[in-house]
Amino acid sequence: MTSTRSRREPVDGEKHVERVRQICLALPETWEKISHGEPTFFVGKRVFAMCSTNHHNDGHYAVTVPAAIGIQAALIEADPKKFYRPPYVGPAGWVGIELPRVKDKELALHLREAWLLIAPEKWHSLIEGSKNTKPTKLKAQK
Repeated sequence: MTSTRSRREPVDGEKHVERVRQICLALPETWEKISHGEPTFFVGKRVFAMCSTNHHNDGHYAVTVPAAIGIQAALIEADPKKFYRPPYVGPAGWVGIELPRVKDKELALHLREAWLLIAPEKWHSLIEGSKNTKPTKLKAQK
């Protein structure tokens, strides 16, 4: 019996990294360097996005980003084929986004949210249309 993973079309990891790179580097004060063998994006001195291109042969062609409290679980529950809890940073609320399963517009929204969570608040106004924009937070239910 052939596994589902082996029947998939090959993934062009570099094409997906380039998608992430284009979006991230368009955000203010963002820069890239290789960290842990993968392209990683910083705002100031803090990481807001890390690529994962089949790292340790885990099968993920993804980007991992921080998520506001409750968002990680909600995304994974809503679409577990698109989102996952990554090792190491998952317990801190980061979420993995499978790049072959996400379109550019949605990817840009997640990367922008990650940037807003990590960037100093004084830089938030540098994003066009973000006047007084705060990262998404789940409201506590009463």
